[in-house]
Amino acid sequence: MIQAQLKLRLNNIQEARLVGWLWNLTSVWNWAIRKIELDAKDKIYYTPKDLQNLLANHGEKLKIPSHTLQGILLQAHTAWVRCFKKIAKEPRFKGVRNKLNSIPFPDPIKLPKGNHIGIPGLGKVRFHKQELPEGKIKCGRIVRRASGWYLCLFIAADRKPIERKDSGKIGIDPGFRHLLTIAALDGQWKKVEHPRELEATESRLAQAQRGQNKALTARLHERRTNQVKDRNHKLSLRLVQENVVIRFSNDNHKGIARKFGKSVSSSSHYQLRQMLVYKSRSGGTQYDEPDSKFSTKTCSDCGSPSGPTGWSGLAVRQWRCSDCGSLHDRDVNAARNTLFAGVGTTHEEACHV
Repeated sequence: MIQAQLKLRLNNIQEARLVGWLWNLTSVWNWAIRKIELDAKDKIYYTPKDLQNLLANHGEKLKIPSHTLQGILLQAHTAWVRCFKKIAKEPRFKGVRNKLNSIPFPDPIKLPKGNHIGIPGLGKVRFHKQELPEGKIKCGRIVRRASGWYLCLFIAADRKPIERKDSGKIGIDPGFRHLLTIAALDGQWKKVEHPRELEATESRLAQAQRGQNKALTARLHERRTNQVKDRNHKLSLRLVQENVVIRFSNDNHKGIARKFGKSVSSSSHYQLRQMLVYKSRSGGTQYDEPDSKFSTKTCSDCGSPSGPTGWSGLAVRQWRCSDCGSLHDRDVNAARNTLFAGVGTTHEEACHV
């Protein structure tokens, strides 16, 4: 399944209709999650079909396609199921601070003709023309963002295999001063510079917030999100193309975020890891996330746990092993230990690589 996004070019009537749908679907969402919560206390549970039947024929009254109404009810049911299974948090009401910004279209959608695509309830809608993967469009979703309206299409198609450019084996240590530190099995290493997208827009964002310009604030947030996503897509693709084995250190980002929240948000390592997971499957790369415990303080040459530890040890960027005398860069040493742990290489074997 491949997702493709089309930026729509709506006329005034179509945009006003979508705004009205969002208003009504917000009420439907709030009603559904409250209904499920209260009835669950009385040991009354619903299947997705039973919940959808509670609002049968209400699509005509609200002037919303019936399958779209059923789609939002299915989302509410799925949200509570995930909560009951301890997979996700309790679903929240939608309102001014937590807006509903998407409209589901669970039925298959016909392929576009030219730069027009047919959407139930809206008719033919124009979009900025772009190429789509060949395949059947299983369903869709209209999303409202600061930069406009987008149609997300879910297409039943196979991804093209990623072209192999090299056959390296690397260990990766994520960081905040440098985005990544990469160590290869042959002893080579390099550091990927941090683009600092958040810092670049920080002053402009603060100015927009002080001026209470909500539209500009939302647009700046979206632009920064797009920049980070583009950076991670390009970086993950390059890593998968150049390496047959990737080991990414599994750090405790939740704990780190409590102390360095902005740095963690700016780096977006979690998003990069998710991209590496699915691109590795397509490119035939072995991807793993070894535990990062003791990776910093363990000497990558002799295995002695003589390195810096604790929060105070973060200021120590270079250190010398007290047992073998090797001088280490903190991040490079952690990346090497991550690689050795992932490929199952002992420190004795690593010395002869």
